[in-house]
Amino acid sequence: MRHRNFVLFALLSLVWGSSFVAIKAGLGTPADPAGFFETPILFAALRYDIAGVLMLGYAAYATDHAVPSGRREWASTLVAATLMIAAYHAFLFVGETDPAVPSAAAAIVVSLSPVLTAGFSRVWLPSERLTSLGALGLLFGFGGVVLLAEPNPSDLSVAPGIVLVFLATLSFAGGSVLNRRIDADMPIETLEAWAMILGALLMHAASAGVGEPVVAVEFTTRSLAALLYLAVAASALGFLVYFDLLERLGPIEINLVSYAAPPVAAVVGFLLLGEVLDVTALVGFLVILVGFVLLKRAAIQKALV
Repeated sequence: MRHRNFVLFALLSLVWGSSFVAIKAGLGTPADPAGFFETPILFAALRYDIAGVLMLGYAAYATDHAVPSGRREWASTLVAATLMIAAYHAFLFVGETDPAVPSAAAAIVVSLSPVLTAGFSRVWLPSERLTSLGALGLLFGFGGVVLLAEPNPSDLSVAPGIVLVFLATLSFAGGSVLNRRIDADMPIETLEAWAMILGALLMHAASAGVGEPVVAVEFTTRSLAALLYLAVAASALGFLVYFDLLERLGPIEINLVSYAAPPVAAVVGFLLLGEVLDVTALVGFLVILVGFVLLKRAAIQKALV
């Protein structure tokens, strides 16, 4: 059993860590814009068009409750669709168009999600309080993102891509806590499937609303491979593995995937795209990790005993 869990954990870390590189590869660059560089929100929407259909098929197969019902279930689905799918991925994909944001740097900012989730829980869930060490953990988490943004003291400017990825992470963490507060009793497969489908529709609307030029999309072998990898491997397969591990390991251990993803993104990004992280980014990652440990110290200690 432990061997199986380790293999699945490693697979999930590899798939989700490399997904940041796949986003970068599918977007292209200003110098080589083949792909979705001018239409990043459309890129994200197409990913979840495919993933949503696959997940809906799986929900119909695995559960007898494949469609949400009642106000509470639809409220939970809409929160997930709006914040955890649409807002998260729109901000993330646009943020990764910034040449100053390597794939691993984006993964490091996203690793702040468990820290933000714990912080939001203390605010929106009355049963949970933020201790002094917990507050210090939040400060460490934000400090790590500030290091990654590399602010310029002379003009107080920061890397805009890092700010957008941070907004993506904030959206995801807030959505996950709001879902816990709604506490809809529905299969997680059903929630994810409909959140993906509705989230994709919201991103299509956002793409049209900001005037992304659909004619600018160039379906190259690279962009199509990136799209299919993100939809099938990172989304459909990745979430199935995540659900399985969440049930077996619990939320604390599965959160560690967030901290395994940046090293994977760094290695894959270097091998495929020649991306290199600087020392500041590595320090930012360690600071965020310290914040997570401070916030979750009791749960981590309990899991290790």
